[in-house]
Amino acid sequence: MKAKRAAHVPRRPALAWAVGSIREVRNIMAERPKSAPRCVALVGPYLSGKTTLLEQLLFVAGAITRRGSVREGNTVGDHAVEARARQMSTELTAASAEYLGESWTILDCPGSIELAYEGQSALLAADVAVVVAEPAIEKAVMLAPLFKFLDDHAIPHMLFVNKMDTSSARVREVVEALQAVSQRPLVLRQVPIREGEQITGYVDLVSERAYSYKEGQASDIVQIPADVMEREKAARTELLESLADFDDKLLEQLLEDVVPSPAEIYDQLKTDLHKDLIVPVFLGAADQGGGVRRLWKALRHEGPEPTETAARLGIPADGAPLASVLKTYHLPHTGKLSLARVWRGQLQDGMTLHGARVGGLFRVMGHDLQKKPNAGVGEMVGLGRLESARTGEFLSPSPVTVDSPWPKPPSPLFALAVTAQNRQDEVKLTAALAKLVDEDPSLSIEHSADTNEILLWGQGEIHLQIALDRLRNKYNLPIASRRPQVPYKETIRRSVQQHARHKRQSGGHGQFGDVHVEIRPLSRGEGFQFEDAVVGGAIPRNFIPSVEEGVIDYMKRGPLGFPVVDICVKLYDGQYHSVDSSDMAFKTAARLAMTEGMPKCDPVLLEPIFLVQIAVPNEFTSRVHGLISGRRGHILGYDAKPGWTGWDEVSAHIPQSELHDLIIELRSLTYGVGTFSMSFDHLQELIGREASKVIEQRATAVGH
Repeated sequence: MKAKRAAHVPRRPALAWAVGSIREVRNIMAERPKSAPRCVALVGPYLSGKTTLLEQLLFVAGAITRRGSVREGNTVGDHAVEARARQMSTELTAASAEYLGESWTILDCPGSIELAYEGQSALLAADVAVVVAEPAIEKAVMLAPLFKFLDDHAIPHMLFVNKMDTSSARVREVVEALQAVSQRPLVLRQVPIREGEQITGYVDLVSERAYSYKEGQASDIVQIPADVMEREKAARTELLESLADFDDKLLEQLLEDVVPSPAEIYDQLKTDLHKDLIVPVFLGAADQGGGVRRLWKALRHEGPEPTETAARLGIPADGAPLASVLKTYHLPHTGKLSLARVWRGQLQDGMTLHGARVGGLFRVMGHDLQKKPNAGVGEMVGLGRLESARTGEFLSPSPVTVDSPWPKPPSPLFALAVTAQNRQDEVKLTAALAKLVDEDPSLSIEHSADTNEILLWGQGEIHLQIALDRLRNKYNLPIASRRPQVPYKETIRRSVQQHARHKRQSGGHGQFGDVHVEIRPLSRGEGFQFEDAVVGGAIPRNFIPSVEEGVIDYMKRGPLGFPVVDICVKLYDGQYHSVDSSDMAFKTAARLAMTEGMPKCDPVLLEPIFLVQIAVPNEFTSRVHGLISGRRGHILGYDAKPGWTGWDEVSAHIPQSELHDLIIELRSLTYGVGTFSMSFDHLQELIGREASKVIEQRATAVGH
């Protein structure tokens, strides 16, 4: 269809534009009513330049007088110690600015895939997102999960292709690569002007005006170079055709060779963006300030209003004041701070929200907080000391329920066993870990009953190292961490009958217990069974529970050194003494019977096997097969991942001992986008060299 329409798309004469269109566009801008405070989220992969873009947006708006540098560690974003040590965003940063008289909050989201949950919470609270990408074709796949989340939640978003000043890639090829991972059509808004290999400006495809970049200043308007004319014409044709796919009136105009006015084009761009039908694509170089002012203008004139965002979230327009928490901070001197957006009414300092009194309202600018008396619809504020408030919750003076699509924390993928280096800090550690999870719900804490370890779970090694650094820097808690133990078990493969007697005489009452037991294996997964087959009163009924208790006590550590499972112990005979027999005597006799009998039952080690489902773009599926086989895994099959175009989901059984760093290798094979889910499936016998190694390590650990 587009190919047939191409010949009919009109091109506006340059003279007509010069005479009438500048005035028309200025009138459009002048007539636009002032917006309520709005919010934009900057998202994109690690190293795409989001924090640098934040600095330029703030500088252009006059919110800061000097642009910071990530390398120098003086930016508004990335102010945490952990962020500056790594020169990367480690948590969500909020900054406030006014651009042409309108208030904005800019949310700088971490780029690491391991910190993606921070960005997801920010995206739902934002009116519009700017996806920042590098002009690197091979890295386009890194945006697939982000685009999928945006489209699944119908979040309006623009694409800012950054670092164009250092790129030699053709814009068309970059856009084609990015289009392959976006469900929505990417609509190019500019074409670059090149001088040799260097990009020095761009042509705006709506206004058909050319601009030359000036570092740190507004771009100069220049004549469209002759060698750009043909590319600009083709790109403008594609722009109009893309818009005509969603508007019959515009389609008729194109087919009838009617020139659409700039006002009509801008209106259609705005409408389609608000409905998440298209993704406008802008070009720039944030490090030099190129394209930043054009991006600001697009956000101002085309970004949705807070009321539209509230409707998207399913928030009724009427009712008591309402705000939602998108990020929680625990600050050294301020205490708990809940970053929240106001959707209804007005919040006041000291009012009651979520059953607690607000201990201060703050305007947030990176790590700087400025007190304010109130906050209205659309504003982003810090709420002080709401101890019970959690990320993702809606706050109101009275109980409220909002059916909102707030994202659930992702399933954990990587764990470390953690202990305080100073044993006196163990209680302090528990409280600090709780605050970490409150700040970042994609972290979780587990106390392993099998290994008696405290496990800190997260999305990857970097994620947990950042968390450990926070414990040291923020809470003065030096932490020791190690790879978690695998909860191996053991069982038996043959039956045996065993007699044991516990007899001791030491002044006064002695100790006497005599048992005959049969120990036999059960099928995998049946656990433990105890059978009472005593007849004729050989053992009084009141002592039989003590025999079972002694057996269970022994099963905590079998002959191989691990908990025993899947066995049946039958008590079928024994003796007692009317004076010397006791519960403790029979418990001890049972332990002796197990200790002597279990090594005769051909004990065998059991390792936990997990069902793992690995999701990757299908171009990486063959690599996953090798990854699984290299970790003693067994592939069960693979299929297309439901709801994901061009993605596969590979199912496999993999030993738990091979899962610890699986996510690290998987991401290294898939440009960081591969992920998996896992669940315990069964226990499986482990023999040979691997088993001997595990048993030897266990014996050494117990010996120490």
